Amino acid sequence: MKAAHHLGKTGEELAKGHLINKDYAIRGTNVRIGKLEIDIIAEQDGVLVIVEVRTRSTDWYMQPELSVGYQKMKHLLRAAQGYVKFCNWQGETRFDVIAVVRQEDGSFRIDHFEDAFQPG
Repeated sequence: MKAAHHLGKTGEELAKGHLINKDYAIRGTNVRIGKLEIDIIAEQDGVLVIVEVRTRSTDWYMQPELSVGYQKMKHLLRAAQGYVKFCNWQGETRFDVIAVVRQEDGSFRIDHFEDAFQPG
């Protein structure tokens, strides 16, 4: 497994643990809707939460949450629409971003951006 792939998987596991610690119910990880993928689908207080995880070995160049561009948002929206339709979800849906950055001491910083973007 390549180092970048391993770092990404580590970030997703840390993000999942972070959500569980905040009393989110995890509905799925790496959920594929056609060719699109949602990193984490969670639920809290009757809200379906679509989570994009961005993991970096450093934030020297750019904060990871800023790397979620228009195309990625569009893909997440389309994937979420497919998931909502498949599950017949009737409640509110929210899009979050979790940024995971390895610190110099080897630990990880986790920043959770709730309602990071709105559809449309």
